[in-house]
Amino acid sequence: MKVAVILGTRPEIIKMSPIVRILEREAYEYFIVHSGQHYSYNMDKVFFEQLKLPEAKYNLEVGSGSHAEQTGRMLISIESVLKKEKPKVVLVQGDTNTTLAGALAAVKLGIKVGHVEAGLRSYDRRMPEEINRTLVDHCSDLLFAPTQKSKTILLSEGIPENKIFVTGNTIVDAVTQNLELSREKEQIFNELGIEKGKYFLVTVHRQENVDYEERFKNILIGLKEVQKI
Repeated sequence: MKVAVILGTRPEIIKMSPIVRILEREAYEYFIVHSGQHYSYNMDKVFFEQLKLPEAKYNLEVGSGSHAEQTGRMLISIESVLKKEKPKVVLVQGDTNTTLAGALAAVKLGIKVGHVEAGLRSYDRRMPEEINRTLVDHCSDLLFAPTQKSKTILLSEGIPENKIFVTGNTIVDAVTQNLELSREKEQIFNELGIEKGKYFLVTVHRQENVDYEERFKNILIGLKEVQKI
C-alpha cells in the first residue's frame, strides 16, 4: 500500500515526524509531498535536517499569497502528483492551507484521506485554521483524534464512529523521540548564553493574538510574571 504524506509548515513537519519514522521502520511504500507553504530555511529545511527526516520527494514551492491563491496553487500541484503516484492513502495533519488542499485533492480523486489531529475546535470561525480543520474532518475517511473529547466533537457533528480513532497527539511522540536528538546539540546553550533550566521558549504567532495590541500586551505581561516565579 502506497502512502502519501502531505505537509508544508513547521508544525506539520514536527508533528508528522513520528509517523514518517513508523513508515520507515515498517518498510511502507511512502513518499513526502512538501507544499512549500513554509519555505525559508529556518522555517522548513532546518527541521528535516535536525529531526533527521528523509527529504520530500516533491517540493511544490507554492510560497506565499492570499488564502485563495495559495490553496489554489497547492490543489493543482498536489493533484498532479497524486495522479502520477496513485497512492492508496493520503495523510494530512492539522489545519493549514496545505492540509485542506491535500485532503481536497485526494478525496476528489477517490483516494482515502487520513486526518491526523482530527476533531480540534476553537469555535471561532474568524480563524482560517478553524475552517480548514472542520472541512478536512468532514471529507476524511480516517480521523485520528488526539483525545476522547475530540472524538465526542466529531460524533456530535455527525461523523460515523467507525471512521474515528483516538490515537493521542503525535506532538507527544515527537517531543519524546526528539529529546535525544536535542541532547546532541547542547552546545546551543553556550552559543546563545543561556543557562540550563533558567529559560522558557514561547512561540506566539496566531493572528488572533499578535494582531490585537491589547491582547499581545497581556501575553507579554504574562511572560514577565512567569519570569518572577
